[in-house]
Amino acid sequence: MLQNRTRLNYANHYLFFHPTVTSELAETGLRALVVEDEGKLAKAIAESLEASAWQVATAANGEEGFYLATSHTFDVVILDLNLPGRDGLEILLTMRRHGWRMPVLILTARDSLEDRVRGLDCGADDYLIKPFAFPELHARLRALARRGRHDDATKLRYGEIEMNRVTRIASRAGRVLDLTSKEFDLLEFLLRHKGHVVSREMLAHALWNTRARAVPLDNVIDVHIARLRSKIDAPSATPLIRTVRGVGFSIQEQDL
Repeated sequence: MLQNRTRLNYANHYLFFHPTVTSELAETGLRALVVEDEGKLAKAIAESLEASAWQVATAANGEEGFYLATSHTFDVVILDLNLPGRDGLEILLTMRRHGWRMPVLILTARDSLEDRVRGLDCGADDYLIKPFAFPELHARLRALARRGRHDDATKLRYGEIEMNRVTRIASRAGRVLDLTSKEFDLLEFLLRHKGHVVSREMLAHALWNTRARAVPLDNVIDVHIARLRSKIDAPSATPLIRTVRGVGFSIQEQDL
């Protein structure tokens, strides 16, 4: 039952984890984001997936869904179209325009051919019409997750930087970087948002699991950024990690 699951609160967003999932599965299992404003349906989808050892996050409106999709890592996003606050197609278009490539399955009652074509043309990877059968939803999600993990989940590359998420080895121009676990996670987050500014708030949510911005945590983040920068940006290398004053950080190389 929902009330028996462990809950981590990210402001108004909730990540629910099935209690029978082992710690190993909790770390390596598939992760899904369900953006659905119909509470009973969102709960049913979450419980169904969790019974199969998925980790599930839910968002009840478009703004929450967009924030979670762009500040956390998911293997697949289940996206309704008729959402309060921000339309599903607008979310999808914005994600694709800014380079977020995670697989998206549209789950909606809009069943016309024109709606399906529009959804796929906007960047959806699959389209499922309500009402639906849970076994079919599960099969489609597994297929999307396999495709997404094969495409870009194991290795991340940007310019001279290469990262292997399985071996947890990162290098620049063939030089292996001696990173701590937190520095590796920080570099991975920056690479996943390459070319875009990452705020301290986003880092606090994603890497320190806290929703509260505070000066001490900001200082901790700044220290980790400085240490990561010193290891990546050798004296002879082009600086990659850039500070956007008053906003956050980005990883980008002008000559790419």
